[in-house]
Amino acid sequence: MKHAGEFASLLTAIFWTITALAFEASSKRIGSRIVNLLRLFIGFFCLSIFCWIYRGYLLPVDATGRTWFYLIISGLIGFTFGDLCLFQAFVLIGARISMLLMALAPIFTALIGWMILGEAITVKIVTGMTITISGIALVVLKKRENKKEKDDSGKVKLSYPIWGILLGIGGALGQAAGLVISKFGMHGYDPFASAQIRILAGISGFCILFTFWGLWKRAYHSFSNRKAIAQLSLGAFFGPFLGVSFSLLAVQLTNTGIAATIMAMVPVLIIPPSVILFKEKVTFKEIVGAIMAVGGVALFFL
Repeated sequence: MKHAGEFASLLTAIFWTITALAFEASSKRIGSRIVNLLRLFIGFFCLSIFCWIYRGYLLPVDATGRTWFYLIISGLIGFTFGDLCLFQAFVLIGARISMLLMALAPIFTALIGWMILGEAITVKIVTGMTITISGIALVVLKKRENKKEKDDSGKVKLSYPIWGILLGIGGALGQAAGLVISKFGMHGYDPFASAQIRILAGISGFCILFTFWGLWKRAYHSFSNRKAIAQLSLGAFFGPFLGVSFSLLAVQLTNTGIAATIMAMVPVLIIPPSVILFKEKVTFKEIVGAIMAVGGVALFFL
């Protein structure tokens, strides 16, 4: 099929858009921490069945100790820390702004790759960083209202709660660090099996936190909220399973840069459903900011 890789990339972006919206809705019903743990269980189940059919292994028993070590660290940083931040950001500032802040992930990835792996940062990458940060700033910052004649109207303030923005940035940082450590630890090992190890690490991390937080009883009672569980299951199916699978398929069938650029369109794709489903008011400035953020990410790969 002509342009199969590009089509797979677009499907990946759509899947991740559905995932973000589904997890925002379910997190507001039963809490972001419970959604985080349960969706990892569902995602791991789907991925294990796929690996059993695809690889002949239900679990990643063929991985080396070194691979397990680095992918466990990657999973704890990416899933436990990063997604803990991201899902709470869904609750505080919504999926649309949270996914816009996730456009910072390639910037953090480039910086961490430069510090840890010695990867080069070119003028084109710096330009992309500047455009992406400018686009995000356009959305999250606004001028203070000049209520008094002596006020300095040139000052700016945040358009959204500071904790929500910081958590969204934390989610991007966790994803970036997890990705760099995954790249360092995989060393040619199967990406689907690698995802299994990372998810197992995330589940383990959340199980420890749930015991510390005393959330097991609340997690059990959350199953009575059928609508939330249905939304959570939808997000888990389209995210940890289909989203990951189609992203890997995309980079197999087309140029990695083209695939990554199309998959980075989530902050733009999420605008129409946010308006229709959640009745969010989106300004022209926010649309321009989202397009700038995606355009800056595109420079990383083109």
